[in-house]
Parts: sequence; structure tokens; C-alpha cells
Amino acid sequence: MARPAVEVAPALLNARLTAGGVTVRLTEVEAYAGESDPGSHAFRGRTPRTAVMFGPAGRAYVYFSYGMHWCLNVVTGPDGQAGAVLLRAGEVADGCDAARERRPGASDRDLCRGPARLCRALGITGDQDSTDLLDPTSPVRLLLPPSPVEAGLVRSGPRVGVAGAGALTPWRFWLADEPSVSVYRPAVARRRTIVS
Repeated sequence: MARPAVEVAPALLNARLTAGGVTVRLTEVEAYAGESDPGSHAFRGRTPRTAVMFGPAGRAYVYFSYGMHWCLNVVTGPDGQAGAVLLRAGEVADGCDAARERRPGASDRDLCRGPARLCRALGITGDQDSTDLLDPTSPVRLLLPPSPVEAGLVRSGPRVGVAGAGALTPWRFWLADEPSVSVYRPAVARRRTIVS
């Protein structure tokens, strides 16, 4: 699995992710290339928050977004080289009742449509940061598909909410015609408020 994130990302489509009594089939992912990628949390180098992104591959990088949502990435680079794939969306394959309990009122399509909803449905929090996703005894497990998805079924495009130099990098990958794939939204420039 220790390969560039952009190579690993499409290979994760149709993978199964299990946590908290729920199994999800992944339908959408995004690649982040670490220190060479302005869209990556590791762009400015290793910090206590991003240390897990620097390897080993197969670990979970879980971060808190906008002060209210957890998001899960799969670390892809070899030791010392940051890289990760954000798990953006999926379809619940098992444990629908548990997922619905965590996401009351959500339609089946929306249970795991978007990275925060995915983590919520699976019960993933910061407690699972740095978990080995490939260890069969892990509380969060990733089972890779037996064979890659046919190239004609994979779509790619710009990453969601990424601004600046990485905005148009086509490193978001999804399965064609999957209702669980999240809606593309470009980044919105934030205005700085100057207080005098």
C-alpha cells in the first residue's frame, strides 16, 4: 500500500470499511500528496497533528474539521513521506440500523454521503487516529477489493473545497452513477475581517 496517494486513491473504490458495527462500500475518495501538495494538511511539514501522515502506510489519519466533524484518511506514503487518501463517501453494506441511529433522519443515500457523515455513521472519532486499518483485530478495518474497478466506471475531477494551487487537481475519484457520491463544491475564498 505504500505508494503515492494518487495511485492508491482509485484502488480504494469498492473497498469495505468496517467500524462501530457498520460496513461501508467506498464510492468516493480524494488524494493528498503531503508536503508537495498545497491542499494537504502536511504541506507545511510534520506537526503533532499530521505526524501520522508520515507513515507507515495503512494507518488512519483522523482529524476534526470546522470544530464539529471528524474525517478519516488512509495514510499511503512510505515511512517519512506524507500522503493520504480522504474517504469521502460510501454506501452502507451492513449495519444500516446502527448507521441510522447515528444519523437519524438521513436517507439511505445520505447516510455516508460526505466525509463527516461517513465518520458519523461508522462512529469514528479522534480516538481512532493512527489505528492500523489493515490489522484484522483493529476497531476500524479496511478490506481492499479483490480486483480494481474497471477504468470505465471510475470518474475523476477536482477535489472538494480545495483552493489555490491544488484547486483544479483532478485527484477526487468516484464510481460513476453512484447516488452516495457527494456533490462537488469548489472552495469559497474567505474574507479577512480587519478590526481597527
